[in-house]
Amino acid sequence: MRVGFIGLGSQGGPMARRIVEAGHETTLWARREATLEPYRDTDANFAASPAELAAAADLVCLCVVNDADVEEVFAALAPGLSAGAIVAIQSTVHPGTCTRLAEAAATHGATVIDAPVSGGGHMAAEGRLLVMTGGDPDAYERARPVFATYGDPVVHLGPLGSGQLAKLVNNVLFTAHLTLADDALALGGAWGLDRAALGQVLTGGSAQSYALPIVAGMGIEALQAVAAPLLRKDVDIVTALATETDASTGALVDTADRALTRMRLPPRTA
Repeated sequence: MRVGFIGLGSQGGPMARRIVEAGHETTLWARREATLEPYRDTDANFAASPAELAAAADLVCLCVVNDADVEEVFAALAPGLSAGAIVAIQSTVHPGTCTRLAEAAATHGATVIDAPVSGGGHMAAEGRLLVMTGGDPDAYERARPVFATYGDPVVHLGPLGSGQLAKLVNNVLFTAHLTLADDALALGGAWGLDRAALGQVLTGGSAQSYALPIVAGMGIEALQAVAAPLLRKDVDIVTALATETDASTGALVDTADRALTRMRLPPRTA
């Protein structure tokens, strides 16, 4: 399959490299020329524009930051889409964004699926990202071999937007876990337990979570600069979706908000 990839950041970059190394004919585009330099020694091709990239691809993967970025890049690549092409939205965005873009893609005879990922750049480099997908089953099956170059497991959850819903639940639960881990370590400290020793115990026991070693090792504040704005975005999306669908978030959003407050972020906007 011919693949186009846009979004060569800390996570998208290793994903794109895995695709190239697996032997898929791959075309890359980036706003800044310097972003492409690490791929000059690979078999990747380079497009002068998003539309040129789309014209050279059967599958276009978008791994940019947020909804606005996805919509901007999609608008630029859409003129190059051919009938039968697939656009995979690998960013974490509102499911409604996927629906709007799917309607636009259909006018070109193309299909949109969503395939957000979890695990970070090191997991992508090792081929162990979690890939959560939603959309047309046939399009998913066509794209799956590409996703499998950097993802294991690759899970299809249902119709378009299902991957986004799963990723959003994942992210708000992780954010809530940050609060609980911080509270647990503080409680142990109040009882005179050494923080490092307690962190070793909790990360090795039944209380283990992905958040625990982060909080135990670096503290919750360490996430402020890089991860906190993205987590704020996702908690806001979850809050808005829950309101739109009259779904209860239980203690999830309130507990997640406490973590974001400790990272000195403003209250949620939704």
